Amino acid sequence: MRTKRSVPARPALITALALAAAGSLLLAPGAAGADPLPVTREGSAVDDRAARAPASAARRALTADAPTAAPTRSYPRRLALSPDPENPGDRSLKLGLTPYHAIAPKLNALQRLGDRVSVEVTGRSAGGHRLYLVTVTAPETTRQARAQERMRELIENAPATAAKSREITRDYKTPVFVNNNIHGNEWEGTDASLKVIEQLATAKDTKTRDLLAHSRLYFNITANPDGRIAGTRANANGFDLNRDFVTASQPETRAMRQIELGTQPAVLLDLHGYVNGTLIEPTTPPHGENYEYDLFLKNTYANALGMESAVNALGYTPARDGVEAAQIPFRDQEEGWDDWPPIFTPQYAAFHGTVAAHTVEIPLAVNNEEYDELPVPELRRRSAINTAVAGAAIRATLNHVREHRGTLITDQIEVFRRGAAGAAQVPVSPETVPGVPGIGPEDVYTTTFPRAYVIPPGDARSRRPGPAAARLVDHLLANDVRVTRATRAFRLAGRTYPRGSYVVDLHQPKRGMANALLADGRDISGKVSVMYDISGWSLGSLWGATVERVPSGSLRGAPLRPVGEAAPVAYVPAHGDLRLRLSDPREIAALNSLLRLGVPVRRAADGSAIVPASARREARTAARTHDVSFTATRQSGTAPLQRLRVAAAVTPGELFALREMGFDVTPVSTAVLNAGFDWSGADVLFVSAGLDRADLTEPARQALDAFLDGHGLVGRGAAGAALNAAAGRLAVKPVEGNADANGVVRVRNSGGITRDAPARGFVYAPLWFTDPGPGVRVEQSYATGNPLVSGHWRPLRDGSGGPAAAAGQASVVSGGHTVLFGTEPLFRDHPKGEFPQVARALFTVAHSASVKESG
Repeated sequence: MRTKRSVPARPALITALALAAAGSLLLAPGAAGADPLPVTREGSAVDDRAARAPASAARRALTADAPTAAPTRSYPRRLALSPDPENPGDRSLKLGLTPYHAIAPKLNALQRLGDRVSVEVTGRSAGGHRLYLVTVTAPETTRQARAQERMRELIENAPATAAKSREITRDYKTPVFVNNNIHGNEWEGTDASLKVIEQLATAKDTKTRDLLAHSRLYFNITANPDGRIAGTRANANGFDLNRDFVTASQPETRAMRQIELGTQPAVLLDLHGYVNGTLIEPTTPPHGENYEYDLFLKNTYANALGMESAVNALGYTPARDGVEAAQIPFRDQEEGWDDWPPIFTPQYAAFHGTVAAHTVEIPLAVNNEEYDELPVPELRRRSAINTAVAGAAIRATLNHVREHRGTLITDQIEVFRRGAAGAAQVPVSPETVPGVPGIGPEDVYTTTFPRAYVIPPGDARSRRPGPAAARLVDHLLANDVRVTRATRAFRLAGRTYPRGSYVVDLHQPKRGMANALLADGRDISGKVSVMYDISGWSLGSLWGATVERVPSGSLRGAPLRPVGEAAPVAYVPAHGDLRLRLSDPREIAALNSLLRLGVPVRRAADGSAIVPASARREARTAARTHDVSFTATRQSGTAPLQRLRVAAAVTPGELFALREMGFDVTPVSTAVLNAGFDWSGADVLFVSAGLDRADLTEPARQALDAFLDGHGLVGRGAAGAALNAAAGRLAVKPVEGNADANGVVRVRNSGGITRDAPARGFVYAPLWFTDPGPGVRVEQSYATGNPLVSGHWRPLRDGSGGPAAAAGQASVVSGGHTVLFGTEPLFRDHPKGEFPQVARALFTVAHSASVKESG
């Protein structure tokens, strides 16, 4: 149905072709042209880089408070910013772009230009750098600003009334959000925004005055200052922030989330690079099934046409400048650049009322190999073109907003009205979205929203929610999802739920956000051949809480009260020894805090931790700090648990998760070991990325082998399995599935490592184990039948590597003092319910190693 069919090759091949093309024609103008096929991944399917983030960055991310809404004030809002120290190592400088340390002085100067520019600090990055939000609008008194806030709230909370409001039609200022530099080594959006802000601050023409009188323009100047300075895609914790919106694990993401919640933009631009010609959303199938795609496509495509025209009107040509004509994937490609998961900024924004949302990929590569290999004049030529292209996209969007503000706000109101009324979605078609070419059945993605979700208390006997339920509820609230709690037992759809149960009514304005986070999702393996990133992400399945889908029924008369936060879980009984379950990452963190204090904790036969009554004060502190509950017990426990020092060759997400659980972690890699690593400071080794025994020097290999002989190994994925085989430890055969597969899977837990674990897991490049030798225990297996619940997992062309091949096979195995995972239990902060499996594995292998050593 597309006007241009462009069936992509496999993702790894696409990446290889793009890199080969970049390397072969580096100095020619045409060399800037990217592979014309859609990009499906930035790098290999399996992350093989060991994380090196400092512990201080993780502490800042884990302890930073979420931004809070400031009291309503007038505009402009003056803020004098103190300067940052000059940094000659800022990677922006080589490109002739604005270094981070020059941004604060620039913003101070922009505020002095008149009464249209306001600056606020929305938080700090994982690396400690300030995050700046600039608002450009016509001046407002405090009373006028309060009126804008009142109308914004009416649009979300009473959309049926808002749709009839003449005041909104006449006076409401259309919110527009321009997000820049979320990938730190995609720089130019920041510079384009600074230029546009300067022009808007002083322009006297009628169109600018009209725009600012009827709009508020919000510019997130650099969403990722850590990466901007360092020239890296990720922040200081190694996180790709444009993959973090489902969990918001990083402070930069939480700041962006708060901007979206506080401003409720109707239009959003997220400026990226580099795809030649300039890529402008809307995208190819599959389309996010939980948002109102007809309204999204209508407005996003219309604005994309204006941006395309403005970018092409700059006059750059392939022959002279190396710049191809702009492209709109929905129109120009068949698949490979989808908007399925809400991990991306525009897709997340759609759940908060944004009806025109765009990733814009500017054309000429200046990062990675190009940054290191191209001459400075060529890099600066490209950056200047990229800045002009980004500026053209911003200005075209502002023109569209000025001309179509009524439609944009009307459609935003309709998004919320459908949610609040429980109305059916409208499938896209040439009739429902006129003017958009090429709409076909491959573009129709809708879902059936349940009547509600119920999250029962975690402990049925005390009717107190467990830490998993409380965490999930707080996360829903942080995403502006409405949650209620039962004041007494009630019946819904023929079932009785206990007092204290949380209820998420799907008749609410942001039902799409609620369903995207809580629903199982869908197996879309048969829909498209490739995906841009993850395809399954259900927090309802993966965060460890019990989440029950209620398809139908009435909530009328149910004893439900709205909540602003989850009920506290912290509890320590007044008498007796104490038992702490270790089935949640917060409980692991509490345990590690006690061990750090020297509390004598013992492990019980059921895998829980036994804390003596003499440590009740320390237990109370741990309970309050980590919001966990202890129970009284008569168990005495068996072996003592010791504080663990973990050497970890792992991905950034895994390193962050280990530190979130309170482990003392030292990052290692092949290079670190070859440089001479002191193993005396480690108790256990965890390997999933960046450590290859074959690449070690002989002294480093001998030191590693000596450590493994007396200590424990936990391995994950292909890298962990390879080290296990090379070191001759656990006798199993690892089988690699399709490297492009990912999603939520059904599992069967059968061992102590996976005790109390959810019956769902997560995979990304799945692995399984066959031919177990003597002493190998199967801790977990993939379910029989089709184990995939939601996501994208196809067999390879020869029929191998698919979910049928994995069905019933071992996904986690153990033996001696080694544990191997074929799943992704610590992936990007997504599967928190699986985190304790890794913690149990670390304690188990370290303990068994110490017993063997002492015996």
